[in-house]
Order: sequence, then structure tokens, then C-alpha cells
Amino acid sequence: MSNINILKTEVLSNNWYTLRKITYKQTHADGTVSEQSREAYDRGNGATILLFNKAAKTVTLTRQFRLPTYLNGNESGYLIETCAGLLDRDNAEECIRRETEEETGYKISKVEKIFEAYMSPGSVTEILYFFVAEYTKDMKVSEGGGVEEEQENIQVLEIDYQKALNMVNNGEIKDAKTIMLLQYAQIYQLI
Repeated sequence: MSNINILKTEVLSNNWYTLRKITYKQTHADGTVSEQSREAYDRGNGATILLFNKAAKTVTLTRQFRLPTYLNGNESGYLIETCAGLLDRDNAEECIRRETEEETGYKISKVEKIFEAYMSPGSVTEILYFFVAEYTKDMKVSEGGGVEEEQENIQVLEIDYQKALNMVNNGEIKDAKTIMLLQYAQIYQLI
């Protein structure tokens, strides 16, 4: 039985994604009830993948402009990240295969889901599905770079794996999903 009773839902913005204000009553473990209001941003669920080449000891990452980081002190606004995308109507595996080809140009055959996580549960509803996949040069079918009609302008980076770990340590890589996947690869010795 749920200890949450939703009293009111207001749509504050429905532009790019949906921002709602939710008013609810919560029954606590001691039996007391409190009423609270919170905002929740619904941008849909997503998927991300670490592409690694075990033989070459490299990872393929992307670099693109992220306005929110620019607004919060990232001088250039560019982030180095793992390939990722919103599920739209796809399941997570179909999504990440499509996004990998669109963004990096690699047509991958075998992907492995490793976990899923809420990335910012205090304000965003998104669950992110995490994958890993090995790539080789012969899987490259295009230059990648994203989809023009989505105004994506993505730079594809093939980076030495150890260098990528060092980029986390020195602050060049600040994206949470990328850090999580690089550390997963380190813990499980994928590369």
C-alpha cells in the first residue's frame, strides 16, 4: 500500500519536455501525515553505452555542446560523454543501437545491459539504461556526428582507455554517466 496520495498535478511547462508541480500527502513511518509540493521534470527515459576496443585499448566517446553546463560554469559548454539518447518509443537496447550508429558511426552487433539508474532523482523522472559493447574498426559504417534534423553536432572521439580515466581524474570528463561507465570498465577489467 502506497503512503503517497497525489492531491494535485499542474503542468508548468510543456515545451521541450514536461515540468509538473505535484502536491501530495505523505504518511510517514510514525503515522504522521505531511503535505508537500515538488516539481518533477519528465524528459523520458534514456540509454547510454560505453564502446570499447579491447585489442586497441580505446574507447569511443562523443563531444557536444550542453547548454545547462554552460549556464552552470562550463566555459565552453562542451562535454565529453558516452553515446546516449532518449528511448522515444524504442526499448532500451533498440535505442542504444540506433544512437550508437547515428552518433558514432559504428553498427554494433552485441550489446550488454549492465544496470539502470535514476540520474537526478530529486527533480528528474528519467531512468537511464547502461550498456557496454565491444567495437572494431570494421564495424564503422559512417562518420557519425548525429542526426541533422535533430540539430545534433557531435564530434566522435576515439581515446586511449587509460587517458580517458586520467581525463576523469583531471576534470576533463565531468559527465556522470561517462564516469560511471569508465569506472565499471575499470572494476570489471573490460579493457
